[in-house]
Amino acid sequence: MEEDPFAKLDDPSDFHRYPDSSFFDRDRHICFLEMMYQLLPSPYQEQEINRLTLAYFVVSGLHILRAIDRIDKEVVIHWVLSLQAHPKNAANLENAGQFYGFHGSRSSQYQSNDNGPSEQEAILNGSHLASTYCALAILKIVGYDLSLLDSEFLLKSMKNLQQSDGCFMPIHTGAEKDLRFVFCAAAICSMLKNWSGIDREKAKEYILSCQSYDGGFGLIPGSESHGGATYCAVASLQLMGFIKEGLPTANSSCDDVNVPLLLDWSLQRQALDGGFQGRINKPADTCYAFWVGGVLRILGADKFMNEKALREFLLTCQSECGGFSKFPRLLPDLYHSYYGFCAFSLLEESGVNPLCVELGMSGIAAIGL
Repeated sequence: MEEDPFAKLDDPSDFHRYPDSSFFDRDRHICFLEMMYQLLPSPYQEQEINRLTLAYFVVSGLHILRAIDRIDKEVVIHWVLSLQAHPKNAANLENAGQFYGFHGSRSSQYQSNDNGPSEQEAILNGSHLASTYCALAILKIVGYDLSLLDSEFLLKSMKNLQQSDGCFMPIHTGAEKDLRFVFCAAAICSMLKNWSGIDREKAKEYILSCQSYDGGFGLIPGSESHGGATYCAVASLQLMGFIKEGLPTANSSCDDVNVPLLLDWSLQRQALDGGFQGRINKPADTCYAFWVGGVLRILGADKFMNEKALREFLLTCQSECGGFSKFPRLLPDLYHSYYGFCAFSLLEESGVNPLCVELGMSGIAAIGL
């Protein structure tokens, strides 16, 4: 079994915060991510099945902060590759009903057998679309050549996850389906430079059906507009080639997107305290500085947001030991820390790599090292 560089778990450190900070403390943020790389606090045990996603936050965060040299790239590559699901018979993958991507963790790859927890056996296939996105992103960030992957069976089997309405399920055994997994599929195809795993026209139709009356997008048709869902919609459209240079192209058949209403909804998500909210009448939250700010960047409208106020809000969520919290005066966590780093990249912070917004990683990593 490959070494897991994210395997250690221990008690959480005594976190502190300083809401009056006036600068982006890059060095402390790097230390925070290094700590998470070496020793995950015990509260993350309940997220063990999402270990690959946690690793993505750490590795991509370090790359955004220009500190990717703090990790052992070869160890990370071997660990990530060890989580890939492989078919026993590569023939007739499209009709097999399986998806062969990446497992989210060792626990979704192996299970204890009747002889007790000390003995394990492989699970037939527990790979997940979101885990596959994270795996490919990590590999790309650490400089692994994705053309070395046998991606044919991954992409062929991914077609099994796309539904008749164009949406995607994350796993082959039946699960929720929404815009998050359309984005994952689009990002996977984009990183592999192969679009055989998705019917783009059907995916576009599903995305358009999710735009709400107020201009934002819900995760599914008819649901409330949400900052994360709106990002997934807009980023997917751009990755699939339906949005270029900030506006839908004339020949893309994407003119059903109500762009003025979308921009109006997005800009109204900046709250009085300077942060962005994910939904109407909700408090501002660190992560939406990326989810909604990223939408504005893709559409070429980020110049209309109040960057000074956004920066001031984000700094109130910055922890003394590094990282960011969801709201001011709370403890930091990996998820909000990562999207806090992404937000400061959007704000063109000194010492931070620029983003490829539609892929959610450093632009340098997205185009290849």
